[in-house]
Amino acid sequence: MAPRVVSVEADGGSRGNPGPAGYGAVVRDPETGEVLAERSESLGTATNNVAEYQGLIAGLTAAAELGAAEVDVRMDSKLVVEQMCGRWQIKHPGLRPLAAQAAALVGRFTAVRFSWIPREQNRHADALANAAMDAAAGRPAAAAAPARPAAAASPGRAAAAELAGQPATGSDPATAPASWEPRPTFTATRLILVRHGETPYTEQRRYSGRGDVPLSERGRAQAQATGARVAELATSVAAVLSSPLSRCTATAASIAGALGDVPVRTEDDLIECDFGQWEGRTFAEVRQQWPGEMDAWLASPRIAPPGGESFTHVAERANRVITGLLTAYPGETVVIVSHVSPIKLVLRDALAAGDGFLHRLFLDAAGISVLDMWPDGGVAVRTVNDTAHLAAL
Repeated sequence: MAPRVVSVEADGGSRGNPGPAGYGAVVRDPETGEVLAERSESLGTATNNVAEYQGLIAGLTAAAELGAAEVDVRMDSKLVVEQMCGRWQIKHPGLRPLAAQAAALVGRFTAVRFSWIPREQNRHADALANAAMDAAAGRPAAAAAPARPAAAASPGRAAAAELAGQPATGSDPATAPASWEPRPTFTATRLILVRHGETPYTEQRRYSGRGDVPLSERGRAQAQATGARVAELATSVAAVLSSPLSRCTATAASIAGALGDVPVRTEDDLIECDFGQWEGRTFAEVRQQWPGEMDAWLASPRIAPPGGESFTHVAERANRVITGLLTAYPGETVVIVSHVSPIKLVLRDALAAGDGFLHRLFLDAAGISVLDMWPDGGVAVRTVNDTAHLAAL
């Protein structure tokens, strides 16, 4: 079984900050320590931090070329590690596009973990970076570690080559059984996905994650209308599941009442994404105060808002719910009342769409989406963001 993990050691620096700059990066097999790839380059005149980010980008690029699925990044730059983890703001405008480029590369892997290491544990990448700085300064580069020739027969490289032919992320929805012929719906589990009704934050265009913001007056009217619409769509509902936040439980209660008082069960994994420091702030405020972090967040679902949660983690817990429902309610209809992020991620996977889908799909408050899922993995998305029932409000 081929290993799916590589480690990346990266470094960069300049003589003078700014001054003649360069970077170095090493990709290793974490089990054997074998070097799978080396990268280094002179950058002309640049700062230490720019060179460090360039080293990270080069290391991630090399790991992607090897076909790795998971990467452990080890750097002695506290700034780069903390910024890529979303714990520090990216205040320097020159670093923001580099952070966004690195975040886009992170999105190509199943998982990327960042850790800080002391400088003495990063000697190989440091030597490559120093050789590149010497070259940028016009000095001989005799001290540079020589590039290692490819060793096609080594276990590490054979594993990397094998990985190159495998998908980077678990199961690929595009490989599910496909057919142009309509399937019998009575064998499918039908999921009716409902976003909760409006809250004051909806109208004010604020990030609304874990904060328990209740429905507005208009939101309560939307919930009533949504209940009537769901009752039209489903003659029989086996269960109504809801996020534990009140904006969802209130919407779910209206739906359950319209269905004949079906019991509502709360499910913690259906809660909205944790937006961390962005919670309660307007979209414009976040763009102004965290421009670099927002660019990185938009570039990859694996990047979390400062102090918050990544979409990758939200998808994992949403998928747990879906998997459990398919087992518990085969051939039945289930209503799920949740939030924008979990619903978008479920629809992304159902449609075998890319991550760009998350920022192109708009889900209205109290919008309804319907999908059928079969035991063999087949999926049919029947409705996305139906809001016809809200037209009279």
